[in-house]
Amino acid sequence: MNVLVYLGHPAQFHFFKNIVTQLVKDGHEVKILIKTKDVLENLVKLNNFEYENIQSVPRKNNKFSILMASLARTWSVMKIAIKFKADILIGGDVSIAHTGFLLRRTAITVSEDDYEVIEELAKLVYPFTSAIVTPAVCKVGKWDFKKVSYQGYMKLAYLHPNRFTPEREIVEKYIQVEKYCLIRLAQLTAHHDVGIKGLTVELVKQVIQIAERKGYTVFISSEAHLDESLLSYQLKINQNDIHHLMAFASLLISDSQSMSVESAMLGVPSIRFSDFAGRISVLEELENVYQLTFGVKTKQHDQLILLVNELLSNDNLTALFQQRRQKMLADKIDVTAFFVWFVENYPKSREEVYSL
Repeated sequence: MNVLVYLGHPAQFHFFKNIVTQLVKDGHEVKILIKTKDVLENLVKLNNFEYENIQSVPRKNNKFSILMASLARTWSVMKIAIKFKADILIGGDVSIAHTGFLLRRTAITVSEDDYEVIEELAKLVYPFTSAIVTPAVCKVGKWDFKKVSYQGYMKLAYLHPNRFTPEREIVEKYIQVEKYCLIRLAQLTAHHDVGIKGLTVELVKQVIQIAERKGYTVFISSEAHLDESLLSYQLKINQNDIHHLMAFASLLISDSQSMSVESAMLGVPSIRFSDFAGRISVLEELENVYQLTFGVKTKQHDQLILLVNELLSNDNLTALFQQRRQKMLADKIDVTAFFVWFVENYPKSREEVYSL
């Protein structure tokens, strides 16, 4: 079987890396397409995957540029899919759904965003895709008849204990202290990020002061250029190593939804400071069912400071969150195993109950 996979974000690379490896091991031909986005291309190179970059120049962040870039990607994906003789196309992008529809090939859309959060994108994708593979907790609007749900999260495809073991030796290449916190600053330039605010320089400084008073060292991971006053805290690492550093952190403070979910998978407490707080089903489940993360709206500055203080004052914090993680893992599946099974057995797998 020939499988074409499109990656549009570093998190999508992590989701697919073990899946692609297993599909190739099982004898399938897999072609990876990417666009230039943050550290995505570096990650693909670092992990020695063959790929083709179909959008090498990053688009501008306005509606016209987004539309033109999408049309160009669809045209590129279509030409490559024909030449590659793709049987199945997989990804979260419009180009995958539209190419599958136009060529009458199976298109599998992968997502963990609710319909309401990505409504503009969903309206362009869901009518044309063959299946929407998403965590059971996610909502897909009126497209439930296309939904293929699983008891898990996309981040468990690479952070499930079957797939990832954190190594202290890797952390020690960069960090020589036991107690440290991570701050993650996102660029917020995705299609659904319009009007969404995050952490400010002043708030970051307040968080750093609290952490340092309580004996923690602070490191900042940022997609954007850091303010000069914060440069001394910047974390510069091999991007393959970030999850090892996250796993041994005491706390993550972030305006990135993606890294907040990753922290929950690892049993590391996280505070996400974002206007998305309260709007995303995956994070709401992780917060309200498993108590693994906390969402704070950007108008609630005082709530953020109080929460940082409270968490870093708890001497039992790490043990408590590892217990909560074990409860979550007991309820969820190995997502890589599920997705490989689903692809290899499609379309029969759409009607079957996953039992591995």
